[in-house]
Amino acid sequence: MDNPILFLLLFLLTPSHLATSDPLNPLTITLSVADYGATGDGLRYDTDAIQSAINSCPEGGPCRVTFPAPGKYLTATVFLKSGVHLNVEPGATILGGTRLEDYPEDSWRWYVVVAENATDVGIGGGGVVDGQAAEFVVREDPRKNIMVSWNQTGACLGDECRPRLVGFLGCSNVSVSNITLNHPAYWCLHLVRSNNISIHDIAIYGDFNIPNNDGIDIEDSNNTVITRCHIDTGDDAICPKSSTGPVYNLTVTNSWIRSKSSAIKLGSASWFDMKYFVFDNITIVDSHRGIGFQIRDGGNVSDIVFSNINISTRYYDPLWWGRAEPIYVTTCPRDSTSKEASISNVLFINITANSENGIFLSGSKGGLLRNLRFINMDITYRRFTSYVGGLLDYRPGCQELVKHRTAGMMMEHIEGLEVKNVDMRWSNNELEHWNNPLEFRPSTVNNISFHNFNSKSNY
Repeated sequence: MDNPILFLLLFLLTPSHLATSDPLNPLTITLSVADYGATGDGLRYDTDAIQSAINSCPEGGPCRVTFPAPGKYLTATVFLKSGVHLNVEPGATILGGTRLEDYPEDSWRWYVVVAENATDVGIGGGGVVDGQAAEFVVREDPRKNIMVSWNQTGACLGDECRPRLVGFLGCSNVSVSNITLNHPAYWCLHLVRSNNISIHDIAIYGDFNIPNNDGIDIEDSNNTVITRCHIDTGDDAICPKSSTGPVYNLTVTNSWIRSKSSAIKLGSASWFDMKYFVFDNITIVDSHRGIGFQIRDGGNVSDIVFSNINISTRYYDPLWWGRAEPIYVTTCPRDSTSKEASISNVLFINITANSENGIFLSGSKGGLLRNLRFINMDITYRRFTSYVGGLLDYRPGCQELVKHRTAGMMMEHIEGLEVKNVDMRWSNNELEHWNNPLEFRPSTVNNISFHNFNSKSNY
């Protein structure tokens, strides 16, 4: 061809070079649930319309399914597929339905939004997913709401008979960002046997009197990054669990947490190992327990770092697990059939705590705490609620609640403990006068080191 400019134009315009057909960077298809019949009036169920929009996405995506604002899109379970991301616009809400008959027959699939064995899936957009938790409360109780809801139908038994909010089961390349998750009836964001997960810039608001409305449960899932999250909920806020496989490579940073149970809890489901976790730059406020390890089922925990964390904890009713411990590291068999497990190589560095109760470190005879390090800590103890103190909380299982005098750091069954640059203060109060810095049984605590440890009372 004699004309080089014409040749170049023809080359650039051939189908193999058009952006729409680039297999490495395909264009995202955008579909609106409104175009498939969703009303968004909050009264009529939009489940079929939402599912039709999802199903209309090309196989493997990428596809964005949009919920236009304003609108409240009432739905029971909708199933994502590979390549699909839900885009809930600011001012739009996915509203979880409350009728049992609209949900799948198998209770383990009770979610408002769920993806099963999918790749490249997620949810975001700036809007809201709301689980209508109050509709599942049969009897309100100022101590702890009674949630019997769907078990009255015979569909299931116990207090956990309610749908979760958002779940990713057996998925990879999961993204949850820029979304608010409100009023989950049960666990809020549930990650199960999934891999390569990014969670950032989300907010979770759960009813403070509802049990089991966990914030984020990372169950048998690996390579997870959580950052810039705001979680305010009744039960555990961030909770790794190992039920069917190990959990490793979890990073949580730059987040704010409030919980009526544990702000951060490892366990109590702990049949397999957990390791390589980092928690950094986190603020924990008004929680029943700050950082908690509840290892009960035989899985070992190792190589965990907590750094730059500001903790405030307080007492709530003893019906809730936790007794205001800023740090709680325990391992013991759940029952006579459970195996003992160890917790090892855990570093707490640059920690500030204000609490009504002390740090509790408790291994078991066959499951020791090994190589724990507390470095650069500033701890203030003061009583300001009227709830009873003087209890060690081993729940679940083990010894349950045990009367015991309060100490700044209670220790048992430990092999290797370093305490360095720690200031412990005791504020004057009229409820309970205690200034016992350390309590441990010498026969069960070995190889301990204290350097620059200071304890003083402000009485």
